[in-house]
Amino acid sequence: MYLLSDILYFIAYHLAGYRRRVVRENLAACFPDKTEQERRKIERQYYRHMCDLLIEGAYNLVASPEAIKRRYRLTNRQLVDRYYEQGRTVVLMSAHYGNWEYMVSSLNMQLLHHGIGVGKPLDDKSVAAFITRRRTRYGTQVVDQSDVRQHVAFYDRYHVPCALMMLSDQSPSNPHKSYWTQFLGRDTAFLYGAEYFARKYNYPVLYYSVRKVKRGYYEVTFSPLCERPEEVPQYTIVERYVRRLEQEIQAAPQYWLWSHRRWKLTREGRILKDGTLKIIKP
Repeated sequence: MYLLSDILYFIAYHLAGYRRRVVRENLAACFPDKTEQERRKIERQYYRHMCDLLIEGAYNLVASPEAIKRRYRLTNRQLVDRYYEQGRTVVLMSAHYGNWEYMVSSLNMQLLHHGIGVGKPLDDKSVAAFITRRRTRYGTQVVDQSDVRQHVAFYDRYHVPCALMMLSDQSPSNPHKSYWTQFLGRDTAFLYGAEYFARKYNYPVLYYSVRKVKRGYYEVTFSPLCERPEEVPQYTIVERYVRRLEQEIQAAPQYWLWSHRRWKLTREGRILKDGTLKIIKP
C-alpha cells in the first residue's frame, strides 16, 4: 500500500510541486527561527505524510472495524466514557493533524457516545454523497456545519449523549464572526462553533491529540480543556484549544495540513489567489 504512497510522493513533490509555494510560505512564516535546511526537511516529511494520508483515506473507505481499531487506537477512552455514564454529551476538539479520517469513521464504534462528525461539505455532490456513505457505515453521523445546531438541539432535547467531533483549525469565512488570536506567531482567525455549543449546553470539552506511531498507525489521547464551560469567561475554551494545538504542531510539525491556505483571512477581509484583498463588511 505504501509503495503507491512513495510513488505519489515523487510525483506530487518532485515532479508536480503540488502547492509547494503555499507550504513553503506557511513554514517560513511560522518557523522564522529555523534554518532553510530545517524547513526543507519538514517540507519533505510533510509531503510524505500527506501522500500516506491519501492512501489511508482510500483504505479507510473499505477497511473493517477491526482493521481501523488496530491502526487508530484510543489510549484513554475511559476519560470520555465516564461522561457517557453521567449522561453528558462531550465536545471533542482537534485539528487536521495526523489522520482525522480514521477518527470520523471509527468515532461511533470506538466510544459509547453517539458519534457526530461536523464538517464542511465537498463541492462535488456525488463524490460527497459516496464518501459520506462510507464514513458513516459504522454508525458515525456526519453533519454539515450549517445544520449542526438543529441536530445538537434534537439530541440534547431527548437526552442522547453525543460525542461532537469538531476540527476547529479550518479557516473561517467571515473575519467578523471569528475569534482572533496569535497562533504560530501569526494573527489568526478561528472558528467559534465548538465553544458556542459547549457554553450553550454546558458540555465538557476534551482535546484529543494524535500521535503517528509508525506508518499507518496512530494513537489518540484525550485530555480535558474545560469541565464546565458556563463557569469560565468567553473565549477561554477556544484559546486553550489554540495553545494545545500549537504545542502539538511545534513538537511534530510535519503532521499538520501545511498545504492549506490557512491564513487567507485578515481582520478586514479575504486574500484572493491573485494576492488582492477582498474587503468583507461587518
